[in-house]
Formats: sequence, structure tokens, C-alpha cells
Amino acid sequence: MTLPGLIGMVHLPALPGAPDHAIPLQDIVAGAVRDAATLTAAGFDGLMIENFGDAPFFADSVPPVTVAALTRVVAEVVAATNLPVGVNVLRNDALAALAIAAATGAAYIRVNVLSGVMYTDQGMITGRAAEVARTRAELCPDTAVLADVHVKHATPPAGQSITPAAVDLWERGGADAVIVSGFGTGTATDRNDVTSVRAAIPEAPLYLGSGATAGTIGEYDDVVHGAIVGSAIKSGPITSPVDAELAAEFVAAWRG
Repeated sequence: MTLPGLIGMVHLPALPGAPDHAIPLQDIVAGAVRDAATLTAAGFDGLMIENFGDAPFFADSVPPVTVAALTRVVAEVVAATNLPVGVNVLRNDALAALAIAAATGAAYIRVNVLSGVMYTDQGMITGRAAEVARTRAELCPDTAVLADVHVKHATPPAGQSITPAAVDLWERGGADAVIVSGFGTGTATDRNDVTSVRAAIPEAPLYLGSGATAGTIGEYDDVVHGAIVGSAIKSGPITSPVDAELAAEFVAAWRG
């Protein structure tokens, strides 16, 4: 598939089964569809749905109720928009994401740790690239895998730099695109990291994974294929609705 440039985030509140779950699932679905419509109208190229409100997260295997709820949300959004839709099952359940994609027609998934090891607030997470590749081939071979290198809210093993990690991710891990982020949600991505990764894997589609704003996106457009945008298009908390004006401003800055 042709990967989208600007991907707008649909951050879901806590789903059934999560500690902070309070909103009925039908209302969560309606909110996700509204966000999708706002992002579509603003001119985004694709969407990404994420169970952001489910913290604290499971490391790499979410319960069935989470898969069921996400499948319903993703299916409704896919039916409501003509944009490609992706899914990220936090913290790192890529196999569940692939199952959801197979059931809903989602175009891509995001995997926080596809290869290597990262130390996170969920403990040590080990990439499962071999399982991901084989599961994708079996269930949904046309679904793209967007994978983070040195993912945010995590620390790499001592002595491991981002460049060899990116090379392994691209050449051996089976990623279809590589995501470079700052330390946490909403924090700026270091341009030195982006240019180092771009030099190491010049043929790879490269995304900014955090911190891009309408005022800063122009600093990266010569080295990235696109950006995954969340915080910059919200006027309230991260799980609040997408702000139509901020979304349109971001698209205008990117196109400009």
C-alpha cells in the first residue's frame, strides 16, 4: 500500500475492562467516528486508533475484552471514512493489532517494540518480529507495519544507539516504515535522531512519532515521509476531541 503522510491520532478513553473505564462503549465509538470525521475534513491522509486511556498498560498481551472493544471501534471508523485507518494496541500487543486489522480491514498497525529490547514502565519488552511477520503473512498480508525505533516512554539497553537499532528494525525486523519520537507523548523529536536514522536507512519511509506542531513541522519535512499527530491537534487533555481548527492549521503547515 501507499503509506499516508499525515496520520491523525484518535486517542480513545478507557475501554471496558480498564481501571478508569467510565464512558459507555457506544459513546466511545461515537466519539471516535466524530474525531475521524474532523481529521478527514481537515485534510489528514490517514488515521490511527489507540487505546490511550487504558493505562496502566499490559506489556505485550491485552485481555480479550480490549481486543473486542477495539475491534468494534476500528470497524466503525473504517466504515465511516475513506481514509486508511491504523491501530496501535498499547503497550505492545502487535498480534492483537494484526487480528483487529484482519477483522476490520485496517490498513496498518503501529508496533512500539518490534525488534530488540526496551526498558519501559511495563518492565522489559522484547520485540517479537518473527511472530509478527508470520502472523501477518497468515492473517492480513497487505497490512503495513509501522514500527518505532527507541520508542517513547522507554529506555534502550546501555550502549545501544538509535542508528544500528533502526538498521536492524528495517533490514531484519520486517518494518514497512520506521517511527522516531521524543522521550514522551507530546515531546519534540530530536532532529539529530531523525537525520541519523534517515542517513542509515535512506530508502525507509520515516515518520515523526511525537511533538510535531504546526510551528515546527517544517523543520523536518525534508527528512520524513510524514508525521503521526496527536497532542498538537488537541485543545484539552489527550483523550479530548480533536480540535478542528488546530487540525486544519497543522495540515496547512505541512502542505505549505
